[in-house]
Amino acid sequence: MSLSHAILAILLDQPCSGYDLRKRFESSVGFFWQASFQQIYRELSKLEDQGFLSAETIHQQNRPDKRLFHMTEAGEAYLQDWIAKPCDVAPLRDDLLVKTFSGYAVPIATFLAELKQHRSQHQERLAVYQHIEQQFFSEPKTLPTKAKFHYLTLLNGIRFETAWLGWCEESIALLEESSAPEKIE
Repeated sequence: MSLSHAILAILLDQPCSGYDLRKRFESSVGFFWQASFQQIYRELSKLEDQGFLSAETIHQQNRPDKRLFHMTEAGEAYLQDWIAKPCDVAPLRDDLLVKTFSGYAVPIATFLAELKQHRSQHQERLAVYQHIEQQFFSEPKTLPTKAKFHYLTLLNGIRFETAWLGWCEESIALLEESSAPEKIE
C-alpha cells in the first residue's frame, strides 16, 4: 500500500482541502497508516499530476485561498483496481519486539519498566477505539454497508490492542516471577 491509496480512500467519501484531509486522515486511516502533513501535500500534487485528483480553488476573504481536491473517475478506477488485487501480509516491524529478543542484556527491572509503559500506551489506544465503537458503531449489524467497512477496520484495531495487552500482561507476569537473581552453579 502507498500513501496515495490512503488519500484516495479518504477522498472517496467526499472532496476536501489538504488541511481537512489531514484532519480526516488522523481520525480514520491515521490509526493504521502514518503520514506527515508535508507527505500528504506532496502526494496530493502527484495524484493531481497523474489525473487521479482534480483541484478547485476556493477564494476566501482574510485567509489564503484553499484548494478543494476531488477524486476523478480515473482516481476511483485506480483505487478500485488496487482494492481488487490481493495483498500480502504486512511485515511486522516493531522496536519493542527487537528489544524483547535481546532484553536479557539489561536488568529485568529496566525491561519491565519498558513493558509497563508499552502496556499503558496500548490501554490508552484501546480506550480510544472502544469509545469510537460505543459512539458510532453500537449496533454493527444495522449499519449501512459503508459504515460496516469502517467498523471492520476499527474492530481490527480493537483486536490488535487487546492482543498486545494480553501479551504485555503475560510478559510482565513471566518476568516478575523470574526477577529473583539467578543462581550460578
